Amino acid sequence: MSYSTADSLPSVTLDDVRGAQKMLTGVARVTAMEGSRHLSQLVGAPVHFKCENLQRTGSFKLRGAYVRIAGLLPEERAAGVVAASAGNHAQGVALASSLLGVRSTVFMPKGAPLPKISATRDYGAEVRLHGQVVDETLAAAQEYAAETGAVFIHPFDHPDVIAGQGTVGLEILEQCPEVRTIVVGVGGGGLAAGIAMAVKTLRPDVRIVGVQAAGAAAYPPSLAAGRPVVVEHPATMADGIKVGRPGDVPFRIIGDLVDEVRTVTEDELAAALLLCLERAKLVVEPAGASPVAALLSDPGAFEGPVVAVLSGGNVDPVLLQRVLRHGMAAQGRYLAVRLRLTDRPGALATLLGVLSVVDANVLDVSHVRTDPRLGLAEAEVELHLETKGPAHCVEVGQALRKAGYTVID
Repeated sequence: MSYSTADSLPSVTLDDVRGAQKMLTGVARVTAMEGSRHLSQLVGAPVHFKCENLQRTGSFKLRGAYVRIAGLLPEERAAGVVAASAGNHAQGVALASSLLGVRSTVFMPKGAPLPKISATRDYGAEVRLHGQVVDETLAAAQEYAAETGAVFIHPFDHPDVIAGQGTVGLEILEQCPEVRTIVVGVGGGGLAAGIAMAVKTLRPDVRIVGVQAAGAAAYPPSLAAGRPVVVEHPATMADGIKVGRPGDVPFRIIGDLVDEVRTVTEDELAAALLLCLERAKLVVEPAGASPVAALLSDPGAFEGPVVAVLSGGNVDPVLLQRVLRHGMAAQGRYLAVRLRLTDRPGALATLLGVLSVVDANVLDVSHVRTDPRLGLAEAEVELHLETKGPAHCVEVGQALRKAGYTVID
C-alpha cells in the first residue's frame, strides 16, 4: 500500500485491487451479471444487476475479509482474528479465516438474527453475543483484541479490505465494458470506495453513484463538511448500510472519486426488494436493494448502460416477511381497513361476500366487540387485504361504503 504524506492515511491503488483479484482466484466467485428488462424500460437504457447476493456467504464481504487476513504476518495469524458484525462481515471473516487456517472470534449483538448466528458458527468462527447494538458489540471486540492480541478485522476502514471489495469493480468492467453508470449501496464506504478506485482509474468516464438509507445517511453531511461526521442513532431496516460514521480511508476515496451520493426512503427500499424478488427472482437484503431503490425513485437520472450492485442477500426470513408486506402496501397492493358492522350471525359472511365481488383477497380478520366506542349491537372488524394496486384499493373502499359499512380511517 502507498501512504499520503498529507494526512498519513493509507491509500489504495489499482495495483492493490489487481493483486487482490489474483489472491481471490478460486476463493470468491465471479458473480453473475443479470439484465433487468423492467428497470431497463424505466430507465430507457440497459440495466444490469451485479449479483453479489450470490457470492459465497451471501455478500461481497468475503472478498475484503480474505484479502485482509491473507495479508497478516505469520505471528499475527497465530494470534487469531476478531471481528464485530450483525451478519455479513461476520460470515465473511468466519469463512476467510477457515480457508486460511486462522482462528476467528466474532462478536455479534444479542438480537442478531438466528440464521446469521448459525451461519457464522458453521463457517468456523467462535461466536460471542454481546450488547444490544453494534456499537456495543464493536467495543467488546476491540477490548478482546487488546486483551488477547488477536487482530481486529475492520469491516470497511482498511486498505486491504477496500482493495478486496474493489475486485467487484474489475469484474463489472470485464462483464459490461460498455457501462456508463455504476450504482452501489454505501454504509461505511468500503465497497463503494473499492469499486470507485478500480473503475475510475481505468474508466474515468464511468459515473459512480452511491446510495444510502435516508435514516442512516452519514455521507452527505460528511462530504459537505469535508470530514467524517457522526449521524446519531441511525435508523433503517437496511442493516448492511446502517453505519453512523464513514470510515476514514473510504471517505477520502469516495470524496475524490464518487460522483454523487443519493438517499432512499424505507418505502423505496421495500419496493426495491419486492421488485428483485418478483421480477428478477433474486433474494436480496434491503441494503443490497438500495441501488434498485435509487433507480426506481428517479429512473431518468441515470445514463445507461447501468450496473446496480446487489451487495448481499442475507435477509432474516422474519424481516423479509415484514418488508414484503410493507413493499406491497407501498405499491397499493396491501390494504388494511377497519369498519363497523352489526354484531349478528352471518354479518361477517355478508361482508366477505362484498369483498369477493370486488376480487379482494382477505389475508387476516380480527374482531373487537368490547369497546366503549361501540354500540351494544356493534362490532369492529379489521381486515388485511391483498389488492391489485391503488385503483383497486379505491374500488374496495367504494364497494364497502356502497354496501352500507362505516369505514374507519
